[in-house]
Amino acid sequence: MTKGERFALGSTAIGCLVLCLKGLAWWLTDSAALYSDALESTVNVAASLLALGALRFAARPADANHPYGHDKAEFFAAVIEGVLIVVAAMLIFAEAWEGWKHGHVLALPFQGLALNAAATVLNAGWSGVLFGVGRRLRSPALDADARHLMSDVVTSVGIAVGVILAVLTRQYWLDPLLAAATGVYVLWAGMRMISSSVNGLMDGAPEPAVVDRIKQLVAGSASGAIEAHDLRTRHAGRLTFLEFHLVVPGSMTVAAAHAICDRIEDALKREMGHLMISIHVEPEEKAKRAGILVP
Repeated sequence: MTKGERFALGSTAIGCLVLCLKGLAWWLTDSAALYSDALESTVNVAASLLALGALRFAARPADANHPYGHDKAEFFAAVIEGVLIVVAAMLIFAEAWEGWKHGHVLALPFQGLALNAAATVLNAGWSGVLFGVGRRLRSPALDADARHLMSDVVTSVGIAVGVILAVLTRQYWLDPLLAAATGVYVLWAGMRMISSSVNGLMDGAPEPAVVDRIKQLVAGSASGAIEAHDLRTRHAGRLTFLEFHLVVPGSMTVAAAHAICDRIEDALKREMGHLMISIHVEPEEKAKRAGILVP
């Protein structure tokens, strides 16, 4: 089992515990807002299982049918997780509407809030862990899980404040209204996650700062060449694929040109070990004078 899979399994265990705490909080209070929070935790458990499955599939080595590997499976998991979040938002809206039509006094509100607070602390701590691990492993699935948990923390805090206000002021219509507001936030978080993951499936490029750093490393390590042009990058899960054309003097031997390519690859991989690099060597008449000029 890989490190990423172990953390995804940990997310499932934490998610089940949080779901139990929030489900009990809703059962004690019969609050529409706390119901919406518990429902989002149900999605958390499903998302963790999706992340685990995606990480296991993505870890498979390249084969004849998938010569570039299986890393994009993580993006599929993140898209499905986003869809589940949107579905949860729709269910929250339905519960909020029922609560609005049939308002009632909340039972045992502070006991329920105490359970919800414990669940929120667990989510916040685990979200921080997943952000760090997801960044180190360059895992879209773990990053999506971390973002989802953090959105859950934000909604839980807002819900707690709203339920306290509803109880103290005896304005119980605030409970379904707060549930609806939570649904709007959850819907936005789900749509944002889908958009980000679809960008990965569509071979989106890395951040501009990453591309700029790649260009700097190529220019600084290509001594002996003339220029590099037609540089292209794309994401595929934890990997970034990079390709470009390297223009060298026409009189340069194949061995010398190959040595420059090796030097460039070494410089890039020392700083960015996640790169898969392809370099196409061309003679000087192919120069465009519009790419990366080598000093």
